[in-house]
Amino acid sequence: MRRLLTAALLATVALTGPAAGAQPRAGGGRGAAGTPIVAADQASRAVYVLRSEPRSWDVGRGTGVLWSWSADGQAGLADLDPGASWSNPSEAKLRELGGRRYLLATASGGLAAVVGYPGRDVYWAAHTGPGNAHSIDLLPDGNVAVAASTGGFVRVYAASAGSRATRHAEVPLRGAHGVHWDPRTRLLWALGSRELVALRVEGPADDPGLVVVHRSALPTRDGHDLAPVLGTKGRLWVTTGTAVHQYATGRHRFVDYPLSSRISAPGVKSIGDDPATGRILMARPEPGHACVWCTSVLTFHQPDGTKRMVRGAMYKARWWTSRRD
Repeated sequence: MRRLLTAALLATVALTGPAAGAQPRAGGGRGAAGTPIVAADQASRAVYVLRSEPRSWDVGRGTGVLWSWSADGQAGLADLDPGASWSNPSEAKLRELGGRRYLLATASGGLAAVVGYPGRDVYWAAHTGPGNAHSIDLLPDGNVAVAASTGGFVRVYAASAGSRATRHAEVPLRGAHGVHWDPRTRLLWALGSRELVALRVEGPADDPGLVVVHRSALPTRDGHDLAPVLGTKGRLWVTTGTAVHQYATGRHRFVDYPLSSRISAPGVKSIGDDPATGRILMARPEPGHACVWCTSVLTFHQPDGTKRMVRGAMYKARWWTSRRD
């Protein structure tokens, strides 16, 4: 019954959001509306693109929601058993390829998907197995990288070959939690529990290969989130179980950054800076929440503040921008 109600809600939001003409811009949008926020909400098993201006969002009523997507009830994904594979959606990003925009999403149940925005057509989707698919990125050749934490692997799927392509290259990475394609270095960066690795993607698009070209030990353990620092070129955000770090890709070292004493915190599930304003967005578990790894409150810096999703159980939240560096 809950799944049927959720599907009905998503259908309503889908009609009221984009149909009203309130579409986030591809690059994040500096306009009056501000850069939207995308959040993976495990309570409703959905991904939401949210207006950044309100102090709170009520996704059950569509308040503040610009767009949404869920694998639940999608006939075109029935072969991937979304009832199980879409459990606990964990990642959500905006990317562009060939002039088109895509939502990238993963779920702990194993589903990884690249979905057209705003049309929701599925570019590629796969069941990656029981390894807790935790992060995803889209490569310039149309292939898709996935990191799985309990599976301990980073894969590049030959997604350019078809919407259900399963051929892939794989490298082991203990506790793989984050993956990011960096256009400056033209390397795929992946974050494990104890190290950050740089991978070179080789071979033809329909039969890719992966080679580790550099490894950096983490300054603190239990790596979790990996994202570009959009305000400083050549840097990556790296969160761990106890801190938030920045890494300089050209120097292959972790470096100091402004306001680190205020920004760094334990257990941060996602972090990023708004390319339009420089404001920092963080998601970290909320004390007392029924879901021990979730939150209904997002934290901001520069300026400081919080925003709340009514009855939310968000895991990661990011600025809705396709910028990578």
